[in-house]
Amino acid sequence: MSPHRLPVSHESCLATREVLHRVGDKWSVLIVSTLGEGPLRFSDVRRAIEGISQRMLTLTLRALERDGLVLRTVFPTVPPSVRYELTPLGRTLLVPISALATWAGGSRSAIEQSRKRYDAREARRSKSST
Repeated sequence: MSPHRLPVSHESCLATREVLHRVGDKWSVLIVSTLGEGPLRFSDVRRAIEGISQRMLTLTLRALERDGLVLRTVFPTVPPSVRYELTPLGRTLLVPISALATWAGGSRSAIEQSRKRYDAREARRSKSST
């Protein structure tokens, strides 16, 4: 099998879909990237990620914790202090996320140009069919 060809068994497709569902949303990627810098308190994570609501941050952190990617530690202070950090499994996610971010940054202008060409073709096609 080619190194670029992904396995297509039902089992591998299911696993891929489940993982992409978790890490494919923008908040999970940003949270994992942010925690890649080291452990942070909830409020620090929220400050670091522009636009995320408290509720969305809570839900996403819980999902990442459930999947074993984030560790939540509660410290018995008044009020309680909570710290989040990547687990060893979560840290392994930094490599593909970084690779994807690098690819996206390097491919952005080519993608934008392709979209413009496509949109222009579709506009001409739509105009000629009316």
